Amino acid sequence: MSDSLTFQQYVKADPSEVYHALTNSTRLREWMCDLATTDPKVGGRVYFAWFPGFYGCGDFTALEHEKTVAYTWFGRGEIRPTLVTYTLSPQEGGTQVTLVHSGLGEGEDWEHVRKNFQHNWERALENLASIMESGQDLRIIHRPMLGIFLDDFNAEVARQMGLPITEGIRLSGVVEGMGAQAAGLQAEDVLVRIGNFETKDFGTLGYILGAYKAGDQVEVEFYRSGEKKTLQMKLSGRSIPEIPPTPQALSQKVAESYKKAKADLSEALAGVSETAASFKPSPEEWSAKETLAHLIHSERGLQNGIQDIVGSYEPIYDDGSNLPARIAATLQVFPTLKDLLEELNCLLDETTALVAFLPSEFTKRKSSYWRLGYQLVQVTIHIDGHMEQIKAAVKAASA
Repeated sequence: MSDSLTFQQYVKADPSEVYHALTNSTRLREWMCDLATTDPKVGGRVYFAWFPGFYGCGDFTALEHEKTVAYTWFGRGEIRPTLVTYTLSPQEGGTQVTLVHSGLGEGEDWEHVRKNFQHNWERALENLASIMESGQDLRIIHRPMLGIFLDDFNAEVARQMGLPITEGIRLSGVVEGMGAQAAGLQAEDVLVRIGNFETKDFGTLGYILGAYKAGDQVEVEFYRSGEKKTLQMKLSGRSIPEIPPTPQALSQKVAESYKKAKADLSEALAGVSETAASFKPSPEEWSAKETLAHLIHSERGLQNGIQDIVGSYEPIYDDGSNLPARIAATLQVFPTLKDLLEELNCLLDETTALVAFLPSEFTKRKSSYWRLGYQLVQVTIHIDGHMEQIKAAVKAASA
């Protein structure tokens, strides 16, 4: 048996662009993994990770611009380090990519490793061609949806909710007309299993849903009011929005979405007193003001994220949750409803302007532009997800 596996993929892009996609951390995330960090020089580090918990690491052993990329590979649970080598050859207006994964052994343990490499490299290289040619990430295009909005969940929240678990996905609401709503899931449910997969946190969802397709029926296990329940859910298809072709057109799309979000927030908070806006329905729930502070933080984070994607440098973060001290600090500086809404509206306008000012050459990096555009054409999903939370907090104040 050969000690190597060989794959070939034609990519309709210049070798320089393909080389960048094989060595840059941001670009690697767009076709291969969920997290990456690289130091692209001989002897420099390379690290890949996927949210379910698998990771691989190594050192660059060869780098020749537009021609060769090679690094050692040692994945979690694997037997010993192996070697990954890409060779790039100009061909018919594009690039022929040849990937050789060598240093493989024999025996039953290695057979499992080989099967994983065979399956995952084929899918990854297909996705490389897609993101380079159209920008579309097939992991998103093919992935079904649940139709849920998320809320914080950790050991402290679980204790307050009276649950015997510390990991799960807590819902703040469901999307009308999608699988979660049709199945009967609702706000404050905590998902712990989908099919045969444990839902430890939000990061596991992409991997889990990637194992299914739209229309599949899966059993969902969750906690509601301290009681474990199960139900059957039909996974919804994913509607892929059209991405405007220029930053200016994308900015106009964002502006239209934000205009509606501003109007909805204004309507929800019209005539609400400062006392009602500060009311917490329960110790673990946010007041309307606290929710607005969270939306302010999220918008600032979005702007930072845009800068990172355009600059091809994204930091890697550990899992985290909302920091109460940050909410408190924002409420001290913006103490009234008027203050909070004005700050949020200014940030929404600033995001719109930021998108309009993006350099036109950024669109040539199709994968990065598509990824950012996919996020921005749905930019109000997060605000919409917290709208009912704001309304519920205000309503509870008058109960």
